[in-house]
Amino acid sequence: MKKACLALAVLLPLLSPARAEEKKAETTGPRIVVEPSFFDFGKAVQNQTLAKEFSIRNYGDAELVIEKVSTTCGCTAAIPADKTVKPGGSTPLRVTLETRTYSGKVQRTVVVRSNDPANELTEVKVEVTVVPAEK
Repeated sequence: MKKACLALAVLLPLLSPARAEEKKAETTGPRIVVEPSFFDFGKAVQNQTLAKEFSIRNYGDAELVIEKVSTTCGCTAAIPADKTVKPGGSTPLRVTLETRTYSGKVQRTVVVRSNDPANELTEVKVEVTVVPAEK
């Protein structure tokens, strides 16, 4: 038992610098976060265009490059204000969703491709419950 404790006491300090380097490697480079990551428009009538502004933030220490923004449906569009975000900075991401003649719950996804090595693809979800217009 004493030998195991002694071995642990000797090895533990040797592992700490490695963990610090590992942690440092995880936090270098650009780091993308889209806020909020989900938005519910609630109820909306058919044939309306809904809009929400999200924020793309760079929590890293290198410039974030937004390489591509795509959506899962032609009824949804997403346009970032800028294609690059400085460390500690942010840029708006305007998302629109057309309710068209849909009925019931509709959920769409926006995919942001960036140069964040830890999170190359970031998803943002929007949803709405579409109801018929009152006559």
